[in-house]
Amino acid sequence: MFVLFRGFILFIAMGMLSFPAFAGEVSKEQNKSLDEQVQEVKTETLSLGVQLRLLEEKLLYPSSTQVAVYVSLEEMTRFRLDSIEIRVDDKPVAQHLYTLRELDALQKGGMQRLYVGNISSGEHGLQVLTIGRGAGSSGLRKTETFKFRKEEGPKLLEVRLVDSESHMITLRD
Repeated sequence: MFVLFRGFILFIAMGMLSFPAFAGEVSKEQNKSLDEQVQEVKTETLSLGVQLRLLEEKLLYPSSTQVAVYVSLEEMTRFRLDSIEIRVDDKPVAQHLYTLRELDALQKGGMQRLYVGNISSGEHGLQVLTIGRGAGSSGLRKTETFKFRKEEGPKLLEVRLVDSESHMITLRD
């Protein structure tokens, strides 16, 4: 039995050693063609990934129940934002810690999508909690509560942070 097994292993080894002799030379044109095919497959895969992500978003967040909360801010001189937390109907749904780079982008007019979710139609509460530093490097914590009405179709809300004494956090529908 051992002799038979050893003979089988020897046969396989000889076949593997002779394999390169049977393989033909691959020309540069064939190699280039293969590279082009690989690049096409990569491009198609990336395209399918994007389409799949869009389809997944449509399925998870249908437009009839979708609510999206964006954050923007004016140029703030008395307050530097460190973090923000969003609650919808007293349930925490999103929070974010800001880097200096992200704050710079927001101050240049950028907007950040902080939350996308599903809620039913009707009255809802939105609570926004910001933590940051005020003038003189003192810690500052601000909370504002807003009411909004969700109708049929998507709802877009903008939480705008302004450098004002009376209302630092505003909501635009």
